[in-house]
This record gives sequence, structure tokens and C-alpha cells, in this order.
Amino acid sequence: MENFLLDLKLIYKYQNNRLNSLIGTYECKIDSKGRLMLPSAFKKQLFSVMQEGFVLKRAVFQSCLELYPMSEWETLMQKVNKLNRFKKKNNDFIRRFTAGVKFIELDASGRLLVAKDLIAFAGMSKNIVVSSVGNILEIWDKENYEKAIDDAVMDFADLAEEVMGQDEDGIS
Repeated sequence: MENFLLDLKLIYKYQNNRLNSLIGTYECKIDSKGRLMLPSAFKKQLFSVMQEGFVLKRAVFQSCLELYPMSEWETLMQKVNKLNRFKKKNNDFIRRFTAGVKFIELDASGRLLVAKDLIAFAGMSKNIVVSSVGNILEIWDKENYEKAIDDAVMDFADLAEEVMGQDEDGIS
């Protein structure tokens, strides 16, 4: 009964608040049909936006996929739609940015179906990692995720200092 009350409190919290930053990194499995069970911690965090659906797309800088709650996708597309499509560079960007984009809904079991072309793009095998990045989720092949994290370790201190370092008042 105590867990049920806790779940109700979480549901109430997320129903009455729009999506905040997501938190977590989880190892999962994807089956041969491309179905992925979304970790329960993410389902709880995404409860308030789950009915709207999601957009799954190729990441721009990494060999992984990005899962956007529909509200986040619409916010991003408002920016993209402001680009002048009569400039070739903008038109090329929009085409590449939206290549392979899929609308996703969770099935009754809480699974999402990842299309074969997106699985191939991300080089996914059976073992994957679902990781929060702000208000979206990244979906990685487990080996590729670990390699990306390991490769970034050496540069992370310099990157953190450059991106998050002291402000103009000298206060960190």
C-alpha cells in the first residue's frame, strides 16, 4: 500500500508539472523486432507527457538515437521552421535533421518500437543504454555508449572548465 501511495504522489506530481529535466542512465535490451521496454524510472518521469507521444530521430553528433517528448519536439521544430527554406544551406540542414524521424507511442506494455533504419544508424545490438540528456533521452548501443564516455573522460575536465567555468565576476 505504501508503494502504491508513493506511485500516486509521483503521478500527481508529474501530472501537475510540465516536463522537467530527466534523470537517469539505464542498461536495457532490445528484442529482435526492435522493441525496447522503457525503464520504469523514465516512465514515471514522463507520465505527464506520455499520451502526447514521442519523436525518435538520429542524433546529430553521435551514433545514437534521441527520443523527444512531443512537447520538446514541437519547441525544437518552432526554431527549425523559422529558417529560410530558400537558402540551400538551411534546406539541406532541415532535410538531414529530420531524416529518419519517427513518431513513437508506447504500447500497452510500455515498450517502444525502434525502426530498423534507426537501429542500423545507431549500430545497436541486443544490449543498449538509455540515458537522460536534459529533457530528452539518448538511446545507445551499450558498447558505443561506453566508448563515447571513455573517449570523453580525458577531455571532460577541459570541456567542463570551458563550458561551466567561472563567470565574468570570477565566481564559479
